[in-house]
Amino acid sequence: MHHNPLPCGIARRSFVAGAMALPWLGLSTVSAQEATLKICQSTALTGPLGDLGTALQLGAKAAFDTINAKGGIHGRQIVLQTLDDGYEIPRAMANLNTFLADRDCFALFNCFGTPLVGAMLPKVQETGIPFFAPYTGGQVCRIPGARNIFNIRASYAEEAEKAVQHLATIGIRKIAVVYQNNAFGKEVLTGAGTAMERAKLPPGHTATVESDASDAASAAQKLADANPEALLVGLAGKPALDFIKAFRLLRPGVTLYALSVMGTAANIKALGAHATGLVISQVMPMPSNAFMPVVHDFQTAWKASGAKMEPSHVALEGYVNARVFAEALQRAGKNPTRAAFIDATWSLRKLDLGGFEINATTPERNASRFLELTLIGRDGKFKR
Repeated sequence: MHHNPLPCGIARRSFVAGAMALPWLGLSTVSAQEATLKICQSTALTGPLGDLGTALQLGAKAAFDTINAKGGIHGRQIVLQTLDDGYEIPRAMANLNTFLADRDCFALFNCFGTPLVGAMLPKVQETGIPFFAPYTGGQVCRIPGARNIFNIRASYAEEAEKAVQHLATIGIRKIAVVYQNNAFGKEVLTGAGTAMERAKLPPGHTATVESDASDAASAAQKLADANPEALLVGLAGKPALDFIKAFRLLRPGVTLYALSVMGTAANIKALGAHATGLVISQVMPMPSNAFMPVVHDFQTAWKASGAKMEPSHVALEGYVNARVFAEALQRAGKNPTRAAFIDATWSLRKLDLGGFEINATTPERNASRFLELTLIGRDGKFKR
C-alpha cells in the first residue's frame, strides 16, 4: 500500500519495539508521539558572544520542552537542532548549508547576530525557507515583501529613538553619540538622528569606534572634550567595554545609554564599577518580574529545564520567540507546509502572551514594539 509522503520538515519514525503489527495489511501503527517537526538554529554557543547565544538557545529549549511535555503541537514534538557558529560568518554559512540540505528541516529559528544573518539572507530569500525571529535589531533583515522572514524584536534604531525620546522628555538637550563603524552602529546613529530631529534637539557630537576597539580611547577623549549631558553608546562587545571604561575615567558624571546587546552578565561583570548607573534599553520585560504572566511562565519553564545560567533578558527572548513559533505552527494546521506556516505567522495580530503583545504587519516591520529602559545598580542588577 502506497503512503503519501509527509509535508516537508516532518519526520515520522515507526515503532521498533511495542508496535502493533498488522501483517495482513502490510501496515504498522505509528504513535502520534513519534511524529516530530525539526527546526534549525545557527548561533554562538562559544566565542566572544557565546553567553548570549547559549542563553537564547536555552530559553527557546525551555519553551519547547514545556510544549512537548503537554503533547506538542497537533501531536508533534518540536525538535530544535542547534549548531554552534562561534559568531563566525564562515561557520554560520556552513551550518546554513547543512540545514538547507536536510529535507527534515522545516524552518530556521532564532539565528544569531547581525553580520551572520546578513550573510545568510541571500540563500534564505532564494530558497524561501521560513526564517523565524533572527536575533538582530538590524534593518538588514527587515526586507519589504520578504514574507518568509519574520522579525519579532524591536530594531536597534527604535532602541536608539527610545533613549533619545526619554532624554528629551527629562530636558536633556546636549546628547552625543558614539557608534561602531559598521552597519549596526550606523543604524543606531540614524535612529538617534531621527529622534533628535523629531524632538527639535540640536545635532549631537559623534565619534566612531572600529570593531577591533583600537580607537576606543581616542573616541572617548573626543567626546569627553565635547562635554555632553548624556551619551548614547551604539557599540557592542569589546568596543563598548573599552570605550565605556575610558570615558568613565574622563567624564564620570555623564549618564551613558546603551542598547540591549550590551546588557549581558559577562559585560556587566567585565565593566565592574563602571557598569553602575549605565542605562540599557531592553526589548523584553524584566526576567525577574513574575507579576507579568509571560515572565511567570518563563520562570517556571526555566526552572524545570534545569538550566544553570541566571535567567536573563536574552533567555526570555528565546522563550518568547519559541512561544510565538508554536502559536504560528498551531495555526498552520495538522499537516503544515512551509507556505501554510508563513501565512500563519502573518495572522498573528494582537497575540497576547501574557503582557507581551505580537502584532504582525509587514515584513519590513518587527512584530514587537516592546521597549523599556533599565538601570544597572551598584549590585550589578537591573532596576526599572
